[in-house]
Amino acid sequence: MDLKEFDVILGMDWLAQHRAVVDCYKKEVMIESSGESRVVFVGDRQVVPVCVISAVEARRLMLEGCEAYLAHVIDTKKVNPTLEEIPVVRDFPEVFPDDLPGLPPHREVDFAIETLPGVAPISIAPYRMAPVELQELKKQLEELLEKGFIQPSTSPWGAPVLFVKKKDGSMRLCVDYRQLNRVTVKNKYPLPRIDDLLDQLKGATIFSKIDLRSGYWQLRIAEKDIPKIAFRTRYGHYEFLVMPFGLTNAPAAFMALMNRTFQEYLDRGFFGHVISGDGVMPDPSKVKAVMEWRIPKNATEVRSFLGLAGYYRRFVEGFFIIAGPLTKLLRKGVAFQWTEQCQQSFDELKRRLTSTPILTLPSGSGGYVVYTDASKQGLGCVLMQNER
Repeated sequence: MDLKEFDVILGMDWLAQHRAVVDCYKKEVMIESSGESRVVFVGDRQVVPVCVISAVEARRLMLEGCEAYLAHVIDTKKVNPTLEEIPVVRDFPEVFPDDLPGLPPHREVDFAIETLPGVAPISIAPYRMAPVELQELKKQLEELLEKGFIQPSTSPWGAPVLFVKKKDGSMRLCVDYRQLNRVTVKNKYPLPRIDDLLDQLKGATIFSKIDLRSGYWQLRIAEKDIPKIAFRTRYGHYEFLVMPFGLTNAPAAFMALMNRTFQEYLDRGFFGHVISGDGVMPDPSKVKAVMEWRIPKNATEVRSFLGLAGYYRRFVEGFFIIAGPLTKLLRKGVAFQWTEQCQQSFDELKRRLTSTPILTLPSGSGGYVVYTDASKQGLGCVLMQNER
């Protein structure tokens, strides 16, 4: 134990055994030695007196030319800079607009929708909406028309629209393209694996991220496929000129666009994780959402819970074993019955996610060691590097 400038520290037991008496006024400590002899330790009695003057004396000294300073303590709150105060944003305002200026240009590849052979146009009647939703629908349609993102349509295709409430309380206009998605040829362009991305961050000390303004709306629709994404509303029939939410191939097409745009900057973070030089850990806000999850009432709610909790399965040892009673509820033909085992599994996953370790990132250099073990029950192994 490093005692810094001290030679020894006397504990309460030792002081009590030797009947130590502390006199703060005299700055003395008296300790019984052997028999009736006593040892007295005297502290530094030189006290620097505090010079206090009256207000009248202070005024007189200032009139004579003495300098005076008024100092006071205030509570300061850390205020994050606004977007306009960030130098790079201030220097390049055209790159960081509050909203998209209008219809984007045609890029290297436009979004195309290839349907299965022989498929006839599909049209679904509009969904009913509450008066508040109708008012919001009219407002958003006017904004989309003004920006040039949609146009009136005479297409034989038509999908209904609905609203999804966002975190800030506002409503996002979504089109129900499920029928169109069923007859669309799927784009198998690979989406990045979060695990692979995180493994590339070993040794990094500076981290940044980029989120495009209305990213999907920055990709144009191929001219021949515009009629296929028409949608029907109380206020008319319209079609998107930019890629909307809800299309089955939208994530793959957007990923392809991002890879083309940022090709030279790839692998240089990631939604749902906190990344530092020490390693990777779950995003506390997402863990909080898991902790506040209510007991599922049906298989759909169980699937949603496991989807969010499973996103962090790499942080929970034996995740699939713990989640076993819950995954059984998702099997076809199994009646939903919330048992004590399900409750224990539910609670244990929550507990594990609040005490997750920080996973170290593997180094690109240096060898790996595989520790293995086997028994009649199964096989196990651990990949380690530098004893970690």
